[in-house]
Amino acid sequence: MLFTRRTLLGSAVLTLLAPASPACAEDRDGYVLLEARPGAAQILPPPAPPTKIWGFGGQCPGPLLRVKLGQDIKARLINRLDQPMSLHWRGMRIANEIDGAAGLVQKFVAPGEKRDIKFTPPDAGLYFYQPLIQFHSGEQLGRGLYGAIIVDEPHPLPADAELILILSDWRLDAQAQIVGDFDNPADALRQGRYGAVTSVNSNAKTPPLTYPPGARLRLRLVNASNARLFGLFFDGAAPTIIAVDGQVCDPFEPVRHTIPIGPGARFDVLLDLPQQEGQKIRLILRGETELPDAVALEFLTQGAARPAPVPPPARNANPLLPAEIPLQAAKRFEMVIEGGAQKTTPAGFKPKGEDLRRIWKINGRASSGIDGPPLFSVKKGQVVTLGLVNASLFPLVLHVQGHMVRLLHNLDDGWDPYWRDSVVVPDRQTKHIAFVADNPGKWLFMSAIQEHFATGLAGWFEVT
Repeated sequence: MLFTRRTLLGSAVLTLLAPASPACAEDRDGYVLLEARPGAAQILPPPAPPTKIWGFGGQCPGPLLRVKLGQDIKARLINRLDQPMSLHWRGMRIANEIDGAAGLVQKFVAPGEKRDIKFTPPDAGLYFYQPLIQFHSGEQLGRGLYGAIIVDEPHPLPADAELILILSDWRLDAQAQIVGDFDNPADALRQGRYGAVTSVNSNAKTPPLTYPPGARLRLRLVNASNARLFGLFFDGAAPTIIAVDGQVCDPFEPVRHTIPIGPGARFDVLLDLPQQEGQKIRLILRGETELPDAVALEFLTQGAARPAPVPPPARNANPLLPAEIPLQAAKRFEMVIEGGAQKTTPAGFKPKGEDLRRIWKINGRASSGIDGPPLFSVKKGQVVTLGLVNASLFPLVLHVQGHMVRLLHNLDDGWDPYWRDSVVVPDRQTKHIAFVADNPGKWLFMSAIQEHFATGLAGWFEVT
């Protein structure tokens, strides 16, 4: 241990997930019950009424799934909804047949049915479980069906407290109920479904949290929104990122103390509070379009100061991922993405039916993600580079299933020093990613923005 502190896995851990992470209900055979059903959440503070949601166990977020590296995750999905559903284990490099792509590699779970899911995560880190079934997962996610997963590393960095912060946004009416326009063409044509109410663990306003001066916090950040790209600004203290999308990285401080968190993205952050008593540190969600900034969380320093923490050390990279990607051996493919509203689109344009399902196209073709030929097919172990060409007027968030990717530099002089499972491609720009296709199966390449996924921005590739 680097210094004398309480450790992350000790009895002093604070997990800010109340009531979002109830004690995991388990069947007698040790399977955690993930029962998708209606429930309620107090998203807005009283006197606003509770919001009717869908949640696992009727709560949002659902149960925290936490295991040590090498242990099994055992979950029993029970569908109490009137829609089919499937579960995707975001960022986990697991076997293809349990990854959750309904219709591509497995059947969906029909209303009233259940499915047992068991696997051993290969990597430590922070992950996310969410619905993944085209035409339905946008509503299911937007109504609250999601949860966090932690696979604990053998030797976690010491900290005084751990907080799991699941960010989301909600489109609520005047009665604090979810607006049910999940097929709104305007969302699909533009940046996706945004809500004016932002929340942390389904609470729009969390009371300030008090810690001793100099305390070190480990923040586990997850973006559970349908579409919003959160810009999380740290006011009053400098954050240090220690993992991205579940994979450890050399510690670094984000530019302007702001972390851009796309839908489904995860960041592990160390936050060292000021040594002085009476200081205020705020986590601020930067506003977009006409939405104002919102304070997501506030910390206050009070009491006797802790000894100043030492800088976090460089951490060993995941040995199961390549230290280098030999780009000279890569097979190169281009994904040209077109669609959405154009400058010439008439005001009030509202596509319906099949036209609504074909708003977005990859290489000239709209897809459900499970039909037609693969976008590409490669042998196991092949290095792949993808040119992601965003020909639209809106930022895109693109997710590669079953693999971790490197974002290549625009000047072709290297890559970002961390792994990702999705990347943001600004409007009218091109980004390049590279990965080793080491996980056999049929994998989705898709938009992480649910409204784009549901309207054509999806395809699949094959590793044989």
